[in-house]
Amino acid sequence: MTTLKQTPSQTVGPYFAYGLCPQQYDFPFKSLFTPVLADREAAGEHITIVGQVFDGDGKVVGDAMLEVSQVDAQGRYPESRAEVEASGFRGFARVGTGTDPQLRFVVETVKPGRVSPDEAPHLNVIVTMRGILLHTFTRIYFEDEAEANERDPVLASVPEDRRGTLIARPEPKMANVYRFDIHMQGDEETVFFDL
Repeated sequence: MTTLKQTPSQTVGPYFAYGLCPQQYDFPFKSLFTPVLADREAAGEHITIVGQVFDGDGKVVGDAMLEVSQVDAQGRYPESRAEVEASGFRGFARVGTGTDPQLRFVVETVKPGRVSPDEAPHLNVIVTMRGILLHTFTRIYFEDEAEANERDPVLASVPEDRRGTLIARPEPKMANVYRFDIHMQGDEETVFFDL
């Protein structure tokens, strides 16, 4: 009988450090992906999402990694490398919280359009960090899209008192900057989806 062993998705270990976010660990090579989903020439309203990841004790996590994907301002995912190069919109980003002096993640993008009339603009987020063997999935919605949020079927599936954990809020006095913190456990735990 063959004994199955762990695969890279089942252990954070060296795959996380070396292959996914090397700058976070001061390794001398660059990640394949950056925290920028959309270059300046990409069409749409340019925004920045800033936040921190907190552990169950409310302490900031300095070695978490986020992967973010989204549609462009017209509600489309890029379909080819040529389209990415022509539009300046990548649709995917990777960022480590340890790459910022304040242990934040900072993602530059454009506000996403709608994939369908019922879906509210949102970003898909995967969180990987120490202490968890499998990555977690969540979404970022926008406070200033309240009408669209009311109709979104995924957001509607979340208990009403927990929906706020999925909402990014505009930063006061900072144009086009949204704040979104991720709480891995505790009273303010972010809603994570079982995919």
